[in-house]
Amino acid sequence: MRFLSLIILSLLLQLSSAAERKPNIVFCFADDMGRYASLYQQLDGKGTLNDLIKTPNIDRIAKEGVLFKNAHVCAPSCTPCRSSLLSGQYFWRTGRAAILQGAKWDPKIPAFPLLLKDAGYHIGKSYKVWSPGSPADAPYGEQAHAYEKAGRRVNDFSENVTKMVAEGKPVDAAKQELYDEVARNFDAFIAERKDGQPFCFWYGPTNVHRKWIKGSGAALWKLDPDQLKGKLPAFLPDVPEVREDLASYFGEIMAFDACVGVFLKKLEALGELDNTLFVVSGDHGAPGFPHGKCNLYDFGTHVTLAVRGAGTVGGRVVDDFVNLMDLAPTYLELGGVTPPAVMTGRSLIKVLRSDKSGQVDPERNFVITGRERHVESAREGFLPYPQRALRTPDYLYILNFKPDRMPMGDAGKLDASAEELTENTHLSFADMDSSPTKAWLIGERNNPQWKQHFDWAFAQRPREELYAIGKDPFEIKNVANDPDYATIRDQMRERLMAELTKTKDPRVENNGAFFETAPMAGPLPDDIVKPKRNKGPGKKK
Repeated sequence: MRFLSLIILSLLLQLSSAAERKPNIVFCFADDMGRYASLYQQLDGKGTLNDLIKTPNIDRIAKEGVLFKNAHVCAPSCTPCRSSLLSGQYFWRTGRAAILQGAKWDPKIPAFPLLLKDAGYHIGKSYKVWSPGSPADAPYGEQAHAYEKAGRRVNDFSENVTKMVAEGKPVDAAKQELYDEVARNFDAFIAERKDGQPFCFWYGPTNVHRKWIKGSGAALWKLDPDQLKGKLPAFLPDVPEVREDLASYFGEIMAFDACVGVFLKKLEALGELDNTLFVVSGDHGAPGFPHGKCNLYDFGTHVTLAVRGAGTVGGRVVDDFVNLMDLAPTYLELGGVTPPAVMTGRSLIKVLRSDKSGQVDPERNFVITGRERHVESAREGFLPYPQRALRTPDYLYILNFKPDRMPMGDAGKLDASAEELTENTHLSFADMDSSPTKAWLIGERNNPQWKQHFDWAFAQRPREELYAIGKDPFEIKNVANDPDYATIRDQMRERLMAELTKTKDPRVENNGAFFETAPMAGPLPDDIVKPKRNKGPGKKK
């Protein structure tokens, strides 16, 4: 009897110890990924861009966990988006980290990785966390927690696979060689973990960021661009060049998905999968396409978000509007750390552990997004293109504070060749990445058939934009001056300005002076590394 009691006591102690274990966190965060996963096709219906893509690993996380329908970034530009995510605050509260070129991190701003480290977590990362900016990856402890010695070739996925295939290696073997590097980097991270220590790992590949090999979607992933015919959103020209560009983009997302699968297998082998909050997302929409990256339309701010494990109640699709700044307090709460009072994000733990689908938290019915300086906006030289937006289930309202400026930057060399415009972002409209789609649009700018598409991408915009999502899902018919929508417009403006004022957005204080003067505007300051202006193939901004 005494022996049986000891066994029961031992089991109870083990169960108690397991219950007290802090969950791990694995965050797979892809540059420029947008809202793309094959499971979204089931939600959105056929006839959309998600018809072409196949993401079995992201789909698995979503099916076994929670898939968010309405996740948005705080800013559709990598550095301010990541500043917001790491700090759990609106990007405009992060000082010089609120811009891309010229960004500098203020170590006084609490960042979730370092707070978790202080709480006993083993932290690490592979590839991009916070850059460009100075110091590189500062909110993650700069490069002190980097695990990349096995290789970084996955960041130029199509370039390296194409090269190996040209040298005679089969496609699948070439891909596997890159996946193995990702796995070995994670193995090195796990090897330095103390027994039983919870861990937080950030996987941040840049392969989905341009540039990738033209036609690689078909060559490496057997994606047929013509299957997209008739399925492109109205603001994209439905022509072969654009369809091929999108197929190559989706191929890079499929490579990212394959790497997500690497981590799933590793965690299963460790016996840690169910005790790990596994999160997949991206830092904004598609690069080098109209309405995408650097735009406050859904195509620019709407992103994938799938979450599994660590107490998450799975098998659900959630309609709640989520800002990615909500992830920082979520990770901290999960790790037993009280989120700092300065965080404007709200923890998702209650949503993740609810058993409801659809709208779980009735207060999560909007997101606010914004943008300031990206590469080198505005024709007057190194000025921001300031925007803020309010997105609700029914409407998108955008306030353009400086409508006299150009939303994608100066027109520059419109007469450059298609090859030059595909290779060099800075030649024209520098806040849209160089791409075959951009080059095609500029080349067709005087064609009456495509003039409207060119204007949607590059022309000046009015101070206020309002889109009725139900009637206009592609957000191309501005009804801000329609008398029928005047009340809605005024209500949206008032709601947006109230939140900006409440959260002390410098853009609405002192006529935006903070963002309009150096170092937030004007020539790049001397205390950061200046970027090279001409990016060659495979080089990431």
